[in-house]
Amino acid sequence: MNILNLIGRTGELFTDDIRNHEIELRDIVSSSKFLVIGGAGSIGQATTKEIFKRNPKKLHVVDISENNMVELVRDIRSSYGYIDGDFQTFALDIGSVEYDAFWQNDGDYDYVLNLSALKHVRSEKDPYTLMRMIDVNVFNTDKTLQQSIDKGVKKYFCVSTDKAANPVNMMGASKRIMEMFLMRKSQFIDISTARFANVAFSDGSLLHGFNKRIEKLQPIVAPNDIKRYFVIPKESGELCLMSCIFGENRDIFFPKLSENLHLITFAEIAEKYLQQIGYEPYLCETEEEARELVHSLPKEGKWPCLFTKSDTTGEKDFEEFFTDKETLDMTRFNNLGVIKNDLNVEEDKLNLFENTLSELKGAKKWNKEEIVDLFFKMIPDFGHKETGKYLDSKM
Repeated sequence: MNILNLIGRTGELFTDDIRNHEIELRDIVSSSKFLVIGGAGSIGQATTKEIFKRNPKKLHVVDISENNMVELVRDIRSSYGYIDGDFQTFALDIGSVEYDAFWQNDGDYDYVLNLSALKHVRSEKDPYTLMRMIDVNVFNTDKTLQQSIDKGVKKYFCVSTDKAANPVNMMGASKRIMEMFLMRKSQFIDISTARFANVAFSDGSLLHGFNKRIEKLQPIVAPNDIKRYFVIPKESGELCLMSCIFGENRDIFFPKLSENLHLITFAEIAEKYLQQIGYEPYLCETEEEARELVHSLPKEGKWPCLFTKSDTTGEKDFEEFFTDKETLDMTRFNNLGVIKNDLNVEEDKLNLFENTLSELKGAKKWNKEEIVDLFFKMIPDFGHKETGKYLDSKM
């Protein structure tokens, strides 16, 4: 499958930047020790492969998903073979005592890359999953960051999101708050991060769901009014590695994208996807019609599709990687932009966040409204709007 064609592009974004810095990348990676946290997710696997193929001295990968980790190792062995350095994987939850023991007994790394996250907007639908999203995106990051400081790690990298720029959903806001916690710790360790476009066909994404719908003989459903930027998995790994290695303290890397060239709707991708696998999209009016026709249309070379307007909580009308208040360096790289940040620690807000959530968790009782209210205190211009509708209630 030609993913670049599906997202409306003919070439990869970072080819020139990687080529221009390849010698330096190889020199640094081959002489360094890496820990990749969340390394078996889509971005994690892509980043791990970018490191592995440059022959690191040490590459340890931690992820909560045992199955994804097995696939990562099979993929790496099948594509690249072996390295002289120490390559190991560990199926661990970074919030666990087992992870703490693992870290305490090793922790000898030059670079720690944290790619773990709850990334779905739908995770804000209930107060319990929302609290776990905060734990994973904010508190686990702060915990592993402090552990890196304590062990004298040279550099800490973690993934943010384009949705952290002027956030309208809790996921994006959690990553914006994560960036605030990173700022505090940047006084003690060099930190860089990256804001992403959507990673095409990443695990759990709508595009990944297209494969599942075909496999299970089910209709293709997509919004027709939301345009998004996309990068392919390989580009996500390159973006992470470039920011990790070349980012200065508090730098946020992002892909330079042209709105005319690269913005595309999910419905447009669905049509391209079906055509690429040999089907003509057939537009349906209702879910019932789509479910009924999926038993007959594929025999005619057609596939039932339901393209509708989005009305769920947390959907952003447009994507942006930076705000008008942030300072940019758009000249250092060809297709990578860099947000430059001065030290700005909002200690009172960070303490309020930690203390409030500690009290709620201690009582084992909270509601979504309490957390939303706290997020508004952390981010005064937070653009969250509750529609009462979530993706889990849709096909």
